Amino acid sequence: MGTALLWHGRATSPFLLLVPMINVFDACSNPEIDPPTIGECNLPGGSAAKLMESTLSRLGPRVSPNGRFELGYTLQFPLLRLFKREGDAWVIDQPVIERMVRTLHDNDRPAIVYLFSTHFGLGAPIEPVLAADPRNLAVTPAGPMLSDKFYDHDIYPWAFSTIDNELTRRREQAVKAVVDEICRLPQQDREKIRGVTLLGELHHLFPNFQAGMGFQEKYLVSDYSRASIDGFRAFLAARFGTVEALNKQVVADYPSFAAVDPPSKDIRTQPLARYTEHIDSYAHGTLPISGWLHASKQRPGDLLWVRIYRNGEFVERVRVNLSRQDVFAAHPEFGTADVGWRFDLDYTRLTPGVHRLDAILEGFGKPWVHLDTRYIAVMDRTQSTPREMPAVALPKTVFRDASVTSYVDLPADRSAYYYNPLVPLWHRFRGSQVVAYLSHFDRLVRDSCLANVDTYIHQITPFTNPSWDANKFAVDASLKLFDRARLGVSLYGEPTYGVTFFDWYERSKLRTYGVTEFHPLRPMSFDEARAMFEHHREGGAQFVSFFLKTQKLQGAPSGDPYLFAFDPANPRFSSDRMYDTVKALVNE
Repeated sequence: MGTALLWHGRATSPFLLLVPMINVFDACSNPEIDPPTIGECNLPGGSAAKLMESTLSRLGPRVSPNGRFELGYTLQFPLLRLFKREGDAWVIDQPVIERMVRTLHDNDRPAIVYLFSTHFGLGAPIEPVLAADPRNLAVTPAGPMLSDKFYDHDIYPWAFSTIDNELTRRREQAVKAVVDEICRLPQQDREKIRGVTLLGELHHLFPNFQAGMGFQEKYLVSDYSRASIDGFRAFLAARFGTVEALNKQVVADYPSFAAVDPPSKDIRTQPLARYTEHIDSYAHGTLPISGWLHASKQRPGDLLWVRIYRNGEFVERVRVNLSRQDVFAAHPEFGTADVGWRFDLDYTRLTPGVHRLDAILEGFGKPWVHLDTRYIAVMDRTQSTPREMPAVALPKTVFRDASVTSYVDLPADRSAYYYNPLVPLWHRFRGSQVVAYLSHFDRLVRDSCLANVDTYIHQITPFTNPSWDANKFAVDASLKLFDRARLGVSLYGEPTYGVTFFDWYERSKLRTYGVTEFHPLRPMSFDEARAMFEHHREGGAQFVSFFLKTQKLQGAPSGDPYLFAFDPANPRFSSDRMYDTVKALVNE
């Protein structure tokens, strides 16, 4: 299709590959599903190619008339659903894999192969069996995590602190079976594969998955398994060389690396043998100052800023432009979810004491609007009573009137903060576990006929959500260059069209990326949508994947992501309008 261009030092494709994710697996694995459009799928030598093509052709041609877009598909292999029980054994369902892989042969469009296995349940019969083995489960300080729910999805807290468990062996077995079958295809069919995405969203877990990603829940994160504890000690030994060097860094008196346990207790409620046992959402050294704001008198093009002051002195100002779907759900009259703001304050060098924080709105000339005041206590290790710090006068402000609706979520007033220098090391190690597990599966793919096919991670970007505690997930290291896997990200809301993701991406050393899941979550004009896709194309995106709904398959497992599917009959999040917009783009 042409040679890649360069944009700000990054590869820019002359077209953007759109590869919607379509649920064809059920059509090829359930013999009771046999509508006319997919009848051949269950016949000998059949595949999902006709179902795929009937869905895609309604959207557009393989290449748009203006040459800006190429329309292919994402072929998803749900790894744990590739097993069936024969007697007392779990074996690969080879005919299902063969039918799925034949789709690549029978359809001429380009494809992304998605080797899918995350904490989201798939209704696979092997899942409860694997979940019954504690070695397959992530561990918090309170013990192995329990299965959970995310809306109607089952959540399995799968462990990735080690590759020496049954879960990993089954994933490896399924990946090898899929890759081996792909490698039996003729070379011209394998060349249709533009990338392979690995596993899906891989990150550390915590209880109450649906609502526990923020700062308000009791702080319990993974992984505290024996493998993680031993790994953390080895990580520290490799980093510091001697326990004396570690002690100097974290101000402790460990007699050896073997005496170091990961931080796991809250100093407010639990007795500590050492101060370095303390951990919470803030113990790594920063605290979020965040909230949301809507100004009814804001005009198109107006920029709103929140200025942060500490003890009357200016610290920083941040844009009001982050996505807050929770606020939009409560206030649809705002007409936008992009009302969030956040600043992470490094408190590690602040003098212990009570500090005053003020948030002030800048955006409509002066005087500025005072939003709120919070007092925080930066504590010392002895928990001595903090004294109030001196403050200077703030700039002249006015109180907000009815034209400004706002709330400061964090920090809570009169909250206390304890910095533990061992905690950032623990989070860094947890991040290395994410990278190590993804690298393991990257090598499995690259040690095959797909060695020259780009592999992509399929990762979330928690830093784009102002109400999330990114350290719970510990994915930062995986969003950087490692081995040969490329960046793949799930983008929802403002990061798809705004500045949050692109500002971060511009600061990174990455040259290309794939968008593995995508939804703006709001209505967009045709011109807005065209500019959004063009921004990704020029920024280095190699492909964009979104859920695309085919006809509802009777007997399909619950939990299919129809909520976010682009479809003329799905009005949620303006998904029907996005379908029409994409259709217009690829036919332009």
